[in-house]
Amino acid sequence: MFDALEIIQKRISVRSYSEKPVSETLQAKLRALCEASQAGPFGTPVRFRLLDLEAMNRVEAQRLGTYGVIRGARLFILGAVMGKKRGMEDLGYCMERIVLEATAMGLGTCWLGGTFRRSSFAERMQLAAGELLPAITPVGYPAAQVYPVDRIFRAGARARSRKRWEELFFTAGGRRPLAPAEAGSYRDVLEAVRQGPSASNRQPWRLLRDADGIYHLYLKEDRLYNRALGKIRLQKVDMGIAMCHFELAARQREINGRWQEVIPAEGLPGLEYIATWLPG
Repeated sequence: MFDALEIIQKRISVRSYSEKPVSETLQAKLRALCEASQAGPFGTPVRFRLLDLEAMNRVEAQRLGTYGVIRGARLFILGAVMGKKRGMEDLGYCMERIVLEATAMGLGTCWLGGTFRRSSFAERMQLAAGELLPAITPVGYPAAQVYPVDRIFRAGARARSRKRWEELFFTAGGRRPLAPAEAGSYRDVLEAVRQGPSASNRQPWRLLRDADGIYHLYLKEDRLYNRALGKIRLQKVDMGIAMCHFELAARQREINGRWQEVIPAEGLPGLEYIATWLPG
C-alpha cells in the first residue's frame, strides 16, 4: 500500500511525456490494476484497459487524438462504466486509485474527460451495450522539458490552486464552515479531498459534518458544464475521485468506515446528495 497522503500531494497532471519506455514489469502491474478494478463503492461494473500505441500501426495510432493536449504518450489507460445511476462516481473512484498507484510507481498521468477523440478510443475499448467511456489518462514518464501546452493548460485550470476550507467543508446543517482545527482526526482526510483533481479544476465536492460527527458528501453542480457531454457527467466522476481520496486518507489515519447512501435529515440546500461515510 502506498503512502496515500504523500502521493495525493505529489501528483500533478502531466501532459508532455518522455521517450523513455515504461518497462514490461511496470506495464504488467498496470494491467493487473486495470483487471482488478471491477466495481466501485456503489457496485456499478467498471472496466479498464491499458492501451499501447506502439503495438498499433501508425494509421490506427494517429486516429487516437487528444487535440494537441498530450505530447509523446504511448500508453493510455481507458475507463469504461455501465451508464447507470452512480456509475460516473464508481468510475472516478476506481480510476483515481489506478492513477495514484501509477504515481507511486514514478509515472505521470493526466485525467482527460473532454479533450480526446472519444469515438476512436471507444472503438479500441470495444464498448458493450450500455457502456460509456467517460475518461482516459496517458501514463508514462514525464518529459524533462516543460512545453508550452503544459503551461497553457496549467494556467487555464489554475492547476495548483484549490478552494479554501470554508468553501468546501461545513457543519451545523451547512450554516457554518468547518475550520481545520475542528476536524480532529479527519483533518488530513479532508485536506486529501481538497487536493483532489477535478474537471477544469472546478472542485464541485462539498462535505457536511452532522451533529453526530458523520460526513455527508454533496455535489455543487455546474449544470451547463456537467451536462455538456450528455450521459457522461464529468462532475459526477469528480465525486468518485473525492470519495477515493477520503477513503484512502482515512485508512492511512486508521479510521475505518465505508461509503453508503444514507440520506441525512439535514442537507446542504441546493446541492445534490451523493453518499455518507459511515465509520466502523
